[in-house]
Amino acid sequence: MSTISTVKARENFSDLVNRSAYGKERVVLTRRGKGVVAVVPIEDLKLLEAIEDRLDLDDVEKALADPKNKKAIPWDKVKKDLGL
Repeated sequence: MSTISTVKARENFSDLVNRSAYGKERVVLTRRGKGVVAVVPIEDLKLLEAIEDRLDLDDVEKALADPKNKKAIPWDKVKKDLGL
């Protein structure tokens, strides 16, 4: 994985995109020497999202399997807890 400053990334944006899209390279953009964001191939992003979805599904299955979660929660309480 390579790193490049945000200034250089801005100057060479199309090259950076091509390196990631066609070369399948992961590039970390830095600001003041610290990583702030990454440019990754779309396949990497899709894989990350699939992993997150699977983890969310695992959490839901665990919650549904817990006998304490069988009690219904009133819709008004849900809205209030979410600040809606």
